[in-house]
Amino acid sequence: MTVTPPADAAVRERPSRHESFLVYERFRYLKIAAGLSAVALLLYLVDVPYGPRYGGTWAGYALGTAGALLILWLMSLGYAKRSYTTNQGKMVAWLSAHIYLGLALLLIATLHTGFSFGWNVHTLAYALMCIVIASGIFGVVCYARVPRLMTANRRSTTTAQMLGRIATLNDELRAAAIALDDATAALVERCTEAEAIGGPFWRQLTGHYPNCTTAAAVAGVEATAATLQVRLLLDEKARVLTRVRRDISYKAMMDIWLYLHVPLSFALLAALLAHVISVFFLW
Repeated sequence: MTVTPPADAAVRERPSRHESFLVYERFRYLKIAAGLSAVALLLYLVDVPYGPRYGGTWAGYALGTAGALLILWLMSLGYAKRSYTTNQGKMVAWLSAHIYLGLALLLIATLHTGFSFGWNVHTLAYALMCIVIASGIFGVVCYARVPRLMTANRRSTTTAQMLGRIATLNDELRAAAIALDDATAALVERCTEAEAIGGPFWRQLTGHYPNCTTAAAVAGVEATAATLQVRLLLDEKARVLTRVRRDISYKAMMDIWLYLHVPLSFALLAALLAHVISVFFLW
């Protein structure tokens, strides 16, 4: 005899939905970041130096040490990315911590400066840190929004499958163009020989291809009874081509922030080292 489990038990046995890195473990790292920020603010308020506030007070050193350790820890995320395919759950936790502790770092480092800025390596390190955090925020927006847009754009297909469909349409267009007049056939043939996909990074990012031969063929082939099949094929190819280019644009958007974030992070590390050396060995 088969026993049907209760409905609530069946629900409990279902795999849980993918948990966003922004709400990981009920905002665990947001709460940790908020606690660190509160402690940093308390240290800043209880420290009353004789002169203006600056990073050389006992609270300034404590906040500076905490900020430097946070920077080093956050940069270690780059090494953790190597395990994306083997331990996705761990990477969700790392990414959530990276985001919220990075925002806490902005407050901790600002309080460390005592709002004392100038044309020196100390302010340079602070400015680079702000730029790195800003680029990280842009990356968070991309990772939170772009994957959903990519999924909707692909419509349950892959980029390779869309490219394969374009190749098939090109074959069908060549066959259908045989019955057309020479000028129309040449226009259609041109769009099957070469098509701009990818190219320079800025073109991938914008998805703008002013010399698109398919668009030229769609505009140049008149809608008549003799060209009906060709127009249908051209219209379908234009739609698939738009989806491919949009997919490439989304990928470029996911990559562009890394082209800024990673080099700037190492520049920040160098400036931080110069800042520490100048404070402890040159002053």
